[in-house]
Amino acid sequence: MTTERPRPPMRADERETLRAYLDFHRATLAMKCDGLSDEELRSRSMPPSTLSLLGLVRHLAEVERTWFRRVINQEDIPLVWSPEGDYQAAYDPGRATRADAFDAWRTEVEHARRIERAAPSLDVTGHQPRWNADVSLRVVMLHVTLEYARHNGHADLLREGIDGVVGA
Repeated sequence: MTTERPRPPMRADERETLRAYLDFHRATLAMKCDGLSDEELRSRSMPPSTLSLLGLVRHLAEVERTWFRRVINQEDIPLVWSPEGDYQAAYDPGRATRADAFDAWRTEVEHARRIERAAPSLDVTGHQPRWNADVSLRVVMLHVTLEYARHNGHADLLREGIDGVVGA
């Protein structure tokens, strides 16, 4: 499977720019996982770290779920992999598979896209209890994009360590 990565516009309004860069970074994560087996996706960076490509996909499913569904949409739902709210649980892929991780991630991305498109403006707000602050959809989209960008740097290093593939 080869992931198509959208090219963000060089001239667009704020919302379209935020949406395009978030989709660019989502696709970058998927590209870093293309062509790898479940075992390779579970490969850890270095002991004692639990960081793996599959763990990153699972973590970013939690990020999407938290920021769009729990914060902006105010849905009272648990995390995907930890009913207790332990964000670190997603990093440990254990016996997780590409199918399970990517199904959950794609589901959360689709929920996020639906919520963002339904919002009348970027000024829609939700409450982030961990920060004890109200945040706008604008801040959420920027924060999630930055979360992907940071973790895509980790994904670059993880992928290179697995099979030498570099760049995106």
